[in-house]
Amino acid sequence: MAKPGGDMARKGALRLIQGVRDGRSLSDQSGSLRALPVAEQARAARLAAETLRHQGRADVVIDAFVNRRPAPQIADVLRLAVVEMLELGAPAHGVVGAAVDLTRTLGARGQAAAGMVNAVLRKAGAYQGWADLAPQPLPEWLRGPLVEAYGDAVMTAIEAAHQRGAPLDLTMRPGADPVPDADALPTGSWRLQGPAQVTALPGFDEGQWWVQDAAAALPARLLDPQPGERIADLCAAPGGKTLQLAAAGAHVTAVDISEQRLRRVTENLARCGLTADLVAADVLDWRPDVAPDAILLDAPCSATGTIRRHPDLPFIRDGHGIAELIELQATLLDHALSVLRPGGRLVYATCSLIPDEGEVQIDEVLVRHPGLIVERPDLSRIDLPGIDPAWITEEGGLRLRPDYWADRGGMDGFYMACLRKPG
Repeated sequence: MAKPGGDMARKGALRLIQGVRDGRSLSDQSGSLRALPVAEQARAARLAAETLRHQGRADVVIDAFVNRRPAPQIADVLRLAVVEMLELGAPAHGVVGAAVDLTRTLGARGQAAAGMVNAVLRKAGAYQGWADLAPQPLPEWLRGPLVEAYGDAVMTAIEAAHQRGAPLDLTMRPGADPVPDADALPTGSWRLQGPAQVTALPGFDEGQWWVQDAAAALPARLLDPQPGERIADLCAAPGGKTLQLAAAGAHVTAVDISEQRLRRVTENLARCGLTADLVAADVLDWRPDVAPDAILLDAPCSATGTIRRHPDLPFIRDGHGIAELIELQATLLDHALSVLRPGGRLVYATCSLIPDEGEVQIDEVLVRHPGLIVERPDLSRIDLPGIDPAWITEEGGLRLRPDYWADRGGMDGFYMACLRKPG
């Protein structure tokens, strides 16, 4: 018999999945789980994420044992159970019983489908070849442009990286002791491979580190912040880059349009014993009294580089609005350059895999601003370790992809480039 706590988590996971079908992200739905114990909230979130991550494979298994695809809610129950059994290794008898009970709570249609769910899942629990099934394909609105940019083989490797999910990466304060069991990454971050409760890890309360994907930690390192420099972190929340800049001794002004998201930055600065000036404002309306020496612009983007940790993204996006994002990125770049001091440097970054949000933006800003140059990464710098020369693009930026470091657990997709304004 399934444990009651497991049933609560499964019901919560099913609610989250159905919310994603309605266009809401998993993070936006976190409040829907507050009635559950903390451990069950975490389990529900994990079950939902893993089900979305492996939906394509689960559908292959289900289709082998049904004559036609079940109604959407019933299909989600089946997918949840298949992933729990075949991917997460839960005992089949408990999962099947819980899935049947869950199905019966779905009204008259669920009552009628309970027998089918029982029969299908009993067969699915013995399915052979799960590990050999192709990973969840990206939707065509995204897959097509990425195949054109990177080719079929790379696209398959990216989808395999999405299927593996994302480990927990940490950026350490200078001089801090590494977290036990964390592995050092070539670029200076530290990685924990298994699930972890962040607030319970050694050094959290002391502010020795913060959570930040290894790829997301590189734009601040590429900027090369120096003690005493005036640096603006634009579109700053959730604040990992602000923390990096402050920890390097820079005088940081962090600007973001969301007061709520800036509160999280405030909390992390306090926990880590760091300081920065926080400004809640539209970046396009912000003009400093004194021109910054350097700017880090982590521009709003499609976030297509973060699917390995946000498997709901392909289900809630359809490609609509990307053209407007690209236009906004160009406007933000132009504005940031207008407030940067002559001779200053600017790192532009996006967590996107789409070249129009990265490489193409840099090509075009160079045309709009005569004298502006791209400073190629200096691989001899001791504070910029681990950069693979193959990551450096033709125009001098860095293109990171989820399939890089496959043997270590991958990285988020990112693009970044360091621009130098004429003096």
